[in-house]
This record gives sequence, structure tokens and C-alpha cells, in this order.
Amino acid sequence: MSVQHVNQQNFEEVVLKSDKPVLLDFWATWCGPCKMLTPVLEEVAKELEDKALIVKVDIDENPDLAKKYMVMSVPSLFAINNGEIADRTIGFMDKDAIMDFMGDLV
Repeated sequence: MSVQHVNQQNFEEVVLKSDKPVLLDFWATWCGPCKMLTPVLEEVAKELEDKALIVKVDIDENPDLAKKYMVMSVPSLFAINNGEIADRTIGFMDKDAIMDFMGDLV
């Protein structure tokens, strides 16, 4: 499974109602570290294909979601489990760090 892009309209259905843990990436097109993170997230999506969803939200196109999740800088990564925030972090992470971040959820 590849990385999914979600927006305000499908966020609840895809992220909050997911039966799998979700790695949620708030990002922006103008963000250098966000661009560096994209191929890493694609690798993680392949590795966690049956275990978790990898989801991206563009903060410029979905400012209400960014505000709701108090995103102050990008990339901001959230581990979501059963519709609840299990953990959050800010900044670029390599694949190993992301796998550690998702930890016991996958």
C-alpha cells in the first residue's frame, strides 16, 4: 500500500475510524524536510503494508486540521491508534526512527 493523501472531508473516515494504527504526516509543499521525508514514508508504507496506514495531510489545503492537531511546524508526525493520538514528533526522521516511533502499535 502506498501513502494516502487525506483532507478535511475524508480525515475522520480514513484516519480516526481506521482499524489499523495510522502514521499521520502533516506537511507542506514548500517544506524541504517534508520533501526529504516523502520517499522514507513510501518505504515505511511498503514495510508496514498490512500493519498500518501511512497518511499525509497538506497543512495549506487543510488549515482546520492543522489547527485542531496544534501543528506549529512541519513535518509533524502523529501515531494514531483507535482514533487517539498515541505519540507525536516534529521534524525529519529516517526509516529506523519512524519504525521505532510506531513502536508497539505495529
